[in-house]
Amino acid sequence: MNLSTLKREFLEHCELEKGQSALTVQNYERYLDRFLNFLADENKKNDAKTVDSQKIKSEPEPSDITQETVRQYRLYVNRLKDIQGQALKKSTENYHMLAVRAFLRYLAWRGISSLSPEKVPVAKSADREITFLEGQEVKNIIDTPNITKVSGLRDKAILEFLFSTGLRVSELVGLNTDDINAQRGEISVMGKGKKIRVVFLTQEALQTVDQYLKNRGFLRPEAGSFQKVLEEPLFMSRKQERLTVRSIERIVKKYAQIAGITKKVSPHTLRHSFATDLLIAGADIRSVQSMLGHSSITTTQIYTHVTDQHLREVHQRFHGKSGGNEKIKNEDEKEDEQPTETD
Repeated sequence: MNLSTLKREFLEHCELEKGQSALTVQNYERYLDRFLNFLADENKKNDAKTVDSQKIKSEPEPSDITQETVRQYRLYVNRLKDIQGQALKKSTENYHMLAVRAFLRYLAWRGISSLSPEKVPVAKSADREITFLEGQEVKNIIDTPNITKVSGLRDKAILEFLFSTGLRVSELVGLNTDDINAQRGEISVMGKGKKIRVVFLTQEALQTVDQYLKNRGFLRPEAGSFQKVLEEPLFMSRKQERLTVRSIERIVKKYAQIAGITKKVSPHTLRHSFATDLLIAGADIRSVQSMLGHSSITTTQIYTHVTDQHLREVHQRFHGKSGGNEKIKNEDEKEDEQPTETD
C-alpha cells in the first residue's frame, strides 16, 4: 500500500477509533501532506539518478521512511519560513515531527514495516511564553461592557464565564443553555479527547449569566438548569445563531482594547489568567490540571515558571522585615568574643 492511502486511513483512525477533534485531524493531515510531498520529491531526485526502470517508484512507500529521510526532512522543516519570512518556531517544527511519529506508530499497530516511531527525534524547545492578566486588568475588562444593552450583558457574561471556568473557547461555543447546573454553579463540559470534566462558575459569573438568559426569556426551574422549549446555544449572535470561535475572539479583543490593555489578549489569555490566578493563590497543580482538562501534568507545568514571579513579591515583602536581624547580629558578635576550647 502506498503512503497516501495509509495516510487517509490513519486520519480516519484518528477520527473514529481515537475520537480526536476535527482540528487535530486537520493538523495531522497538513503536516503529513508536507512530509509525503517531501518524500515524493526525494524519490524523483533518486529516480533521475537511476538507470534501472524497475527501481523507479511512482509514489512513496512505508519502506521509504528511513532515519536518513527523517533527518533530511528535519533539516528541510528547520529551513522553512512562515508567511512573514520568519523561521518556524521550535514548537511548530516539533509538531511536524510528532505527526510523523504518530503516523509511524499507526503503521506499527497495523503491522506494516517501516521506521520505528521512537527513532523520530523531537527537538528540545524553550519554555513556552505565557501571557496572562493581573487581577485588576481582568476586572477592568469584565467591567467594560455596557450591560444596559443585551449584547453588552452577553459580552460581560462571556468574559466572566471564560475567567471563572478557564474553558477553551472551542468548549465555550459548544455549550447549550441546559448545560449549566445553576443550583450548584457548575457545568459538565466535553473537552479534548472527548473527556468530560466539571468546571465551576463564581457567584458573580452565575448572576450575570442568569440575567442574560432571563433577558432571552429563560427562567431557572427548580432543577437548577436553564431551559426553554428547545435546547439552545448558550451564547448567541444578534441573528440568533450560535457564536463562533472567531466571534468570541473579536469580543475579547474589543473589550481589552477599550479597557486600555496593551497586551495581546485572546480568550486563551483569560484561560491562562484563570490558571495563574489559582496557582498564585496557593491551589495545588493537580487540581488546576483537572480544571483545565489537561491529560498530562507536564502541560499544566508551563504555568509554574510564570507564577515564580510571585516569589519575588514574597521575597521583597518579607525578607529582612522580621525586626530580629539586629538581635541576631549582636548575639553573633557576643559569640565571637567567647573563648573557644582551643584558647
